[in-house]
This record gives sequence, C-alpha cells and structure tokens, in this order.
Amino acid sequence: MKYALRPARAGRDYAAELNAEQYAAVTTDAKHALVIAGAGSGKTRTLTYRVAHLLDCGVAPWRILLLTFTNKAAKEMLERVGALAGAGAGQIWGGTFHSVANRMLRIHAQRLGYLPGYSILDGDDQRALFRALTKQFAGKTAKSDRFPKAEVLQSLHSLAINSGRSWEETLRCDYAHLQTHQEAIGKIFESYRTRKQESNAMDFDDLLLNLLRLLREHDDVRLDLQQRFLHVLVDEYQDTNTPQAQIIALLAGGAPCSLMVVGDDAQSIYSWRGANVDHIFEFSRTYPGAVVYKIETNYRSVPAILEISNAAIANNTRQFAKILKPAREDGAMKPAVIPAPDNRTEARFVAQRIDELMAAGIAGKDIAVLYRAHFHSMDVQMELTRNHIPYRITSGLRFFEQAHIKDIVAWLRLLANPKDDVALRRILLTFPRVGEGTAAKIAAAWMAAADAWFAQHPQALAITDAHAAVFARVPVPPAVRPHWAEFLANMDRLHPADKSLTSPELVHLVQNFMDAHLRASYENYEERLEDIGQLTRSIADAADLDAFLSQVALLSEDDSQTDPDPDSVTLSTIHQAKGLEWKIVFVIFLGEGLFPHYKVIQQTEPDGVEEELRLFYVALTRAQDQLYLSYPRYNGHSYDSRFCPPSRFLSTLPKHLYDLWEI
Repeated sequence: MKYALRPARAGRDYAAELNAEQYAAVTTDAKHALVIAGAGSGKTRTLTYRVAHLLDCGVAPWRILLLTFTNKAAKEMLERVGALAGAGAGQIWGGTFHSVANRMLRIHAQRLGYLPGYSILDGDDQRALFRALTKQFAGKTAKSDRFPKAEVLQSLHSLAINSGRSWEETLRCDYAHLQTHQEAIGKIFESYRTRKQESNAMDFDDLLLNLLRLLREHDDVRLDLQQRFLHVLVDEYQDTNTPQAQIIALLAGGAPCSLMVVGDDAQSIYSWRGANVDHIFEFSRTYPGAVVYKIETNYRSVPAILEISNAAIANNTRQFAKILKPAREDGAMKPAVIPAPDNRTEARFVAQRIDELMAAGIAGKDIAVLYRAHFHSMDVQMELTRNHIPYRITSGLRFFEQAHIKDIVAWLRLLANPKDDVALRRILLTFPRVGEGTAAKIAAAWMAAADAWFAQHPQALAITDAHAAVFARVPVPPAVRPHWAEFLANMDRLHPADKSLTSPELVHLVQNFMDAHLRASYENYEERLEDIGQLTRSIADAADLDAFLSQVALLSEDDSQTDPDPDSVTLSTIHQAKGLEWKIVFVIFLGEGLFPHYKVIQQTEPDGVEEELRLFYVALTRAQDQLYLSYPRYNGHSYDSRFCPPSRFLSTLPKHLYDLWEI
C-alpha cells in the first residue's frame, strides 16, 4: 500500500498583502518586539498575519500563546488566523488573560489548594458575598454611618489587586472618605478571601493572582510553560495592569521565548481600573534589546480627521511620537466645531443634524454620539426621542448578567461544585418563603453535610451519591420541606447514574425545574424563555460542564453587545467606544471642567490630563467621514446655569483644521 502526502502549503506573499510597516513587524526575528499600532492602522491584521507567518515558518500552533483583553477580540483573531493558516490554527493557545489563566489553573488547581471543579464568581456573585459580609461585620455601622455598599467594596478590592497595591494603600489614595471604616473593611476583605477558599471558588482577580502564584511558587510548572511557548503575543499592551504584566514577564522569561506586544500609548485610557501606561513606555527597559516598530498608515479616516487627531495628541509630552498617515482620499468637509448657546440647544443641533444625515441616506448604525460621562447624553436622548430617531445606549445588562439566566446557571454551578455557597443561596432564594436569613442557615447546614461527605471520600472530586441521601438531614422549615425535597430530586436528575447529559440537556432540564418560578417572577415570561433558548443554542459546542461554566463566567464580563438595529444611532461613552468606528461621529459636552473633568484638572499629577487628552484622541479617531465637536456655552437650567468655556483640547487646535459652525 502506498500512502501519499499532500503537497506542503505554499507560503503567503506577505510583502504583497501587507504594507511596509506591517510587513516589517510581521516578519521580524527580534526576540522582543514592541509594535506601536496607531488608530485604524490594521493592528488586528498585523497580529493575525504575525501568527500565520510563524505557522508558515514551521512553529507548531500549540507553541504560540496569544493574549487579548476581550472574548470578541480573541474570537476574531483566531478566526482570521484560521482563515489564513487552516485548521491547525485551532491548536493555538489564544484567549483573554482570564480565560488562559483559567485554562492553566484547571490543570494545576490542586497545587494551590483548590479542587479542579472550582467555581468562578462573576461581578454579581462578588456583590452578593460582599453584601452578606457587610451585614456580618459592619453591624449597626452599616445603617447609621453610611457604610460603603457592596459595589464600592468590590471596586476597592479589585482596584487594589489590579494596581498591585495593598487594599490599605488603595483605600488611603483612592477612597480616602472611607478610612473611618478601615477596621470593618479589613475584616470583610479577610473573610471574603476565606469564604472563597472554603467554597472552592475564585473571582476574576483570583484567576490572575493564582496564576501568578502558580508560576512563582512552582518552578516545574513555570519552566514547562516557558519551554512550551516559543512565541507569546499580547494585544492592547497599553491596557495591561500589574498582575498581567507580571504574568507576561514570567511566561516569556524562558531562553527560547520570543515576545511581541502590540498597542498604542495614545489610546491608554483605563488607569481607573488598574491599567498602567508605564508598561508600554518602559518596555525597552523591561526587555533590553527590544525592537520598536511603528505602524502609522490609517485606513479608517479621511485626511482632515487625521490632521486634527494628530494635532490634538501632539500636545501630550509623554508619548511615542507618531503621525497617522491617511490611506484614504480627502473627504467633502472639514471637522466642525460647534459652540452651542446651552446644553439643550447642543442637543437640538445633534438631533437635527442626525435627522438630516439619515434623510440623506446615512444609516443610523453608521452614526454615533460619544461623551465622556453617561449623564452627558440625557439631553440628546430626549431630543432624539422627540424627533422619533431610534437610538441604542451601549450600557445595560449583558446577557449572562440577567437574573433569569443567572438563576439557571446557578443550578449547573452547584452540580459541578457542590461547595459553591453563592450558587446554592441563589437557588434557595427562588423558593417560596425563603429569605436571606433562611437561605444562610440552610446553606451552612448544606456545607457541613458536603464537608462530611468529602471527608469520608477523600479521593472524590465531586459528590457521586444521591443528593437526597447526602443532604437528607439538612434542617429546613416545615413550609419549605416540599420544595427542598423536589430540589434534591432535581439535582439527582441532573446527573443520572447511567449516562452523562450534555450542557444543552442540562439547561433544558433546569428550565423545566424553574418554570413555575419564571412564570411567577417575570411578566415577560415568553421573552425570558427565548433568552434561555438562545443560551441553549450558544453553548451547544461546550466540551463539558466545567468548560461551559467557565465560558459563562468569562462571557458575563465580556464587552460584546448584540448587533444594533440598522436604523439606530449609537450613544456611548468614549471608554465603551474604544475599538469601534462609525462614518459619522458627534463628540458632545466638550467644555472645560466637563472634558477634561474638573477633578482631573485639580490633580497635581500631569498624567491625569494627559490621559484625558488620550481619551479625546480616541473619540476623534472613531470617525471615518465626518466629525462634529460641540460644547454648550452655558450648562444647566436657567436658575443654575453655569458658563462653560471650550475645552482646552478644542482651544489648542489650529483653527485652519476645522470649520466653526455658529448656531
């Protein structure tokens, strides 16, 4: 028998498919490379072609690690690599920092004292746990002295981790008004850490911190990963926080490893959540001998928009100097600066101009109104409504944050991890006549029974006996007993002894269990069922329950949105608009003290205003064809109207770069 090998795939003509700047970065043989990719310059194209080039050069796909910040970006890049390089690209280790950390920790969780089926707490779960701990440790203080809410404690805790500081320092520097509660906050944070460990659960910050622990404390794991990955590539490097930068350094620290990071210092706008622009500025010091590549050809915007964008960012003193160069021909009009008499007139202008553009054939989905703070959009929302112009606001609950979806997922989390205290309490609170107090007592008894079972089965990773037997002695109030018995029977139906159910089958069963609760709790019951149907369809390709639950937890923090109605205008904060683009962009409320914000102006640190200017630059570079920059000369109602001079970001722009529109 003869066996014929297919001809080797011919290499791509990279020089023909990329511009000279992209080609230099894609084909580099530098051990460490920093790629400064300007807005609209084809950053994703450069990264995906870099991966394809490595595969063409014979690098095994499983020896490439691609780190991104959003699930959407990871999916897009891996799909593009697959289109370029074929099926083998599916073996690439690619995903968000958190998803890759989770993948590594699932293998080595027991080294850190966790069972492999650990739960991942999303933002809602964290808040629920912080609320419970606040009641326990804050006591009367929580009622009498405005004790911080769970959301504030959650933000403080996360900022401390992501900025690499102690929570005490973060409290002092960023939450000074809460220092009178320092003792109680300390007890809450310590108990929060303990409760997570006892519940075999991690939050999103733990995924990064525990991966750091694993790499630092277990030399064999670190060396194995360093030898596995010959190439580490990082997207949006300017947005890395302290734990992420440390993880990159440890993974790319092996002798054979090559590191390429791609980003743009001019688009670093997330310091408020722990991102540190110093990481991109100090890259060459951190990695001596690093080569810097600049990609400055912009394919998005007309020259007039690039000229005003370049002029704006030039005022920052700390930056990688670059000039965006247009690939497109000039447009029909210069950017417009519009000083409106007041905020309501500004909104009327925006609505009327959008109406004119849409009447001329521009689709609503190609128009965006951007602003620094969400409240800036209020007047525009009112005017768009009055003019019957449909719009969408990009804020709002994401799919997996909706209550009915979280209720369904809680059952599956408890099935995978019977010590998931947060999931159990969520289920109990759907029972009739069960409040927080009763749920806490039942949950405590459940945990005790689970601990006793695991003590008798030290090798077990999950409960294999019938729930009705293991938890039969958990005391519940008489009125709750029928629901409790039904709950235990349903848990056993989710893991029958004779077969393994798929994730969609599990979701369908839980939907049946929850049907009465859904009907009683939501007036739009049919719409909720459609959501659950979409959930079932979206997870059909999950390998197993752990993979599905990890996906759900990670997607609950995702920044992706469903496709808008083609006729809807987008209203968005600039932070949420980063990475997006529209044909027509309005940037509103560009008044001094509004943008940049007056609190930033009052700071002594110069980088505060520089980051505000970077935010302004991000707003400008979202526009493809037309750009409108407006501000109200007076802001507020007649009895409290305040004079609002133009933002310094407008005042410093050369006048020949824009047209002044007077209303």
